[in-house]
Amino acid sequence: MMGLVKEVRASGAALREVPVPRCGPDEVLVRIKASSICGTDVHIYKWDAWAESAVVTPNVFGHEFAGIVEETGSEVKHVRIGDHVSAEGHVVCGRCKACRTGNAHVCPNTVSFGISAPGCFADYAIVKASNVIPNRPDMPFELACLQDPLGNAVQTVLSGDIVGKSVAVIGMGPIGLMAVAVAKASGAGSVIALDINPYRLKLAKRMGADHAVNNGEVPLVDAVMELTGGEGAEVVLEMSGHPDAIRGGFEAAAPAGRVSMLGIPTREVSLDLSRHVIFKGLRIEGITGRRMYQTWYQLKGFLEHKRIDLSPLITHRFSLHDYEEAFELMSSGQCGKIVFSHETSPSLQSSILAI
Repeated sequence: MMGLVKEVRASGAALREVPVPRCGPDEVLVRIKASSICGTDVHIYKWDAWAESAVVTPNVFGHEFAGIVEETGSEVKHVRIGDHVSAEGHVVCGRCKACRTGNAHVCPNTVSFGISAPGCFADYAIVKASNVIPNRPDMPFELACLQDPLGNAVQTVLSGDIVGKSVAVIGMGPIGLMAVAVAKASGAGSVIALDINPYRLKLAKRMGADHAVNNGEVPLVDAVMELTGGEGAEVVLEMSGHPDAIRGGFEAAAPAGRVSMLGIPTREVSLDLSRHVIFKGLRIEGITGRRMYQTWYQLKGFLEHKRIDLSPLITHRFSLHDYEEAFELMSSGQCGKIVFSHETSPSLQSSILAI
């Protein structure tokens, strides 16, 4: 089979002929029909400090997918050949205190699909049966493969009260854009999208933002204060990881507000804790992955009952053979979500949705 492999511990990747993985007794073999590029995959492709510390090589990477089960292990009873599936990408131990107290998403023994275990940028992938997420057969594969990042957005938005509250979403990467849609669907009051990328801000309006602010032109704090009558945002969802945006988010948060943080900074971030956290009485939530498996049931509810529509977010489609162009585009920020179709010929041209 063909697989996109991180061969060496340096920038780039290679499309290679690799063996079809063998299915263990508690695993399933999935024929991949669609996959999508995550910001994490860009870190792996470019090979930054985080990738150096976390990624196993050589390895097929990628972790957002949808496909069809082709084989099941001898111990697998609840998954059948022909099932349409995605999967939770964090394989946890089930024995530690975090796992046993309902916090498996922060299991210290986690093995990550497509990071420290072989992933889905290939014709086939192996998944633990316990991690399989069933999909309705009528769900398009290109939408089904977006459920993993949607789960990040759902956990970020729903980590506290949201109904009727003013919400500032900082960073309009794909998960930030999803967070806009989830916040609106969850009954938020005013949703303010903030970024420095005009392309992404146009997408934010399509995803339901009430206000789309270029904080490269208008200071983030000034914009949020003006749009909230000087009170600040009752909920701040920090999705960018940029130190200045993080500091701005805490300063723009309303007293007794909530700051939920998904964006990962690449360096230490200094904060005025006394003024912008302690004396404000803020609640801070660190977000990683999805709660297992509460978040999956929540996101299924949004999708299957059509409370949110992710289709505007898919702006480009490629074949795996065009991976270099796809990753270059993802790095440029002039896109929404990029999906790889695993059913098309190598000559597939990118499909572009005008924004």
